[in-house]
Amino acid sequence: MITPKFDELIHAPTRLSLVSLLAATEWADFQFLRDSADLSDSALSKQLTTLEGAGYIEIRKGFVGKRPRTSARLTSVGRAAFDQHVAALQEIVAKAGASVLPST
Repeated sequence: MITPKFDELIHAPTRLSLVSLLAATEWADFQFLRDSADLSDSALSKQLTTLEGAGYIEIRKGFVGKRPRTSARLTSVGRAAFDQHVAALQEIVAKAGASVLPST
């Protein structure tokens, strides 16, 4: 059972988008995150640094040939924070009598 907990750090729209993308994959390349979130390189770098500082993501830097590559993934702490935040959002929506799940 996931305990709902609203997370101010994750709730910011850009970070919520990034964490959602990372929740769906093991590792994600910088370019994929940048393009998916429609961010500049510097804006993405700043958001990733914020998430890394909170312990929510791990950043891996390396090279493919001579080209630098940066990838990121959620840590177990980040996954737990995301799951708790989503549960808190679902509670808020449920109190309004709405559902975030598609009806069957």
